[in-house]
Amino acid sequence: MAGLGLFRHLLHHHTAGVRQLGAGLFVEPALKISLADGDRDLVLHYQSYSEAPDGFDVVLKDIHYEIYVTLHYAIDKESGILARSAIIENREPKAVTVEQAAAASWSLPAGHYTLNYLTGRWAGEWNLTQEKLQPGERVIESRRGSTGHQANPWFAIQSGEASEEQGEVWFGALAWSGSWRITIEQDQLETVRVTGGYNPFDFGYVLHSGERLETPIFYGGYAAHGLGEASRLLHRFELEHILPRTAATASQPLPKPRPVIYNSWEATEFNVNEAGQMALAEKAAALGIDRFVMDDGWFGQRKDDHAGLGDWYVNQQKFPHGLKALIDRVHQLGMDFGLWVEPEMVNPDSDLYRQHPEWVLNFPGRPRSEARNQLVLNLARPDVHAYVLSFLDKLLTENDIAFLKWITTATGASLAGISFPRRNRSAYMSSSRGTSMRSWPSCGTGTRMWRSNPAQAAADEWTWEFCATPTRFGPRITPTPSTS
Repeated sequence: MAGLGLFRHLLHHHTAGVRQLGAGLFVEPALKISLADGDRDLVLHYQSYSEAPDGFDVVLKDIHYEIYVTLHYAIDKESGILARSAIIENREPKAVTVEQAAAASWSLPAGHYTLNYLTGRWAGEWNLTQEKLQPGERVIESRRGSTGHQANPWFAIQSGEASEEQGEVWFGALAWSGSWRITIEQDQLETVRVTGGYNPFDFGYVLHSGERLETPIFYGGYAAHGLGEASRLLHRFELEHILPRTAATASQPLPKPRPVIYNSWEATEFNVNEAGQMALAEKAAALGIDRFVMDDGWFGQRKDDHAGLGDWYVNQQKFPHGLKALIDRVHQLGMDFGLWVEPEMVNPDSDLYRQHPEWVLNFPGRPRSEARNQLVLNLARPDVHAYVLSFLDKLLTENDIAFLKWITTATGASLAGISFPRRNRSAYMSSSRGTSMRSWPSCGTGTRMWRSNPAQAAADEWTWEFCATPTRFGPRITPTPSTS
């Protein structure tokens, strides 16, 4: 079974894969906690294990404090890809601060390696960088509050002179859409460690007594026959286990092929209206398109990128009959209908911002971090989250929309302006969780399951498109279940 060697090697190393700050540790810690008394020494020892439906859990506990860590392992028998995540529980009477929390730390045997990772920019994405590993630490990260073109939460490490078809390769991917970090370090004995999880930059996550924090999943795999086999293993795993399914395709080995899409942006940009989009739809249908998507410009006073974001009502001048007339015409032409949205953003020139300037991510009295004439809504606030969910629910309930092109352009420059008290650097994750698929009623299934229209869930295919990497695995903060 591919990857079993990696799995055995992992279990053989340092407390089942958790390197915590304490006990003379000098390498990158997977977990760092400040206790209420100021102590930052954490030494976890094995407590128990139990089987889970998709793997097993290992429970660790500090030698003194009531700090528990549950490690969840799941392995795919076909690809050998191992999934690792952790739940950190505070059973102390007082709050603690999690300063660093990784999902996993992989260990490789001593050797000579080449690191592969992906970087890029707009219109220049997915550039492969290859470099020989040297003593020290290489950091690949995003501090932007999201994944994106700049760096991708993926790595592959080749042994010796590995090629596309020859040589050993260890690879991994972190399933998290917020700020993340992967570190690859080689010590003086040429042993290599790969640690991945939440980015500890300005992290400071407070856990009160009885609360727990779940990390994202860090996937790790092994290929004996080069980068080509590593790519095929990971792609097959993503197709079979990660991509959303509908109720109709849940029992199929692979999701059905994606529909061919026509998007209006290059043809019309912001200049969308009922007659023009109908004419464009007719041209798209003549080409055999499966799904017609209307892009930016259909809502509020949206004539360019300076105004309108946040005001999610249909512009009656452009669409005097609402969206229904256009959607009906698209359906008559034999296509599904999709729509552009950017719910987490707002223009200062909008009704929403004029009513609620406090809803954006910004320190009061400090310069605002604008990009493309827009600001980021603070989805860590319950009222903001409720507003966004409400208008999406209304939009999708009142209109037969099969697809949302959800563009996510928020950056970490705005996240630096979170104006919360101490607990509140947690908003880094809460904001990311607020825009992740898991946070909405359609989470993780790919079907349309809005509260006001659940009857269609079994029949409708309803999908998201993110311009940044989506994830099904967000953090969750919940009370620790009572054991009494």
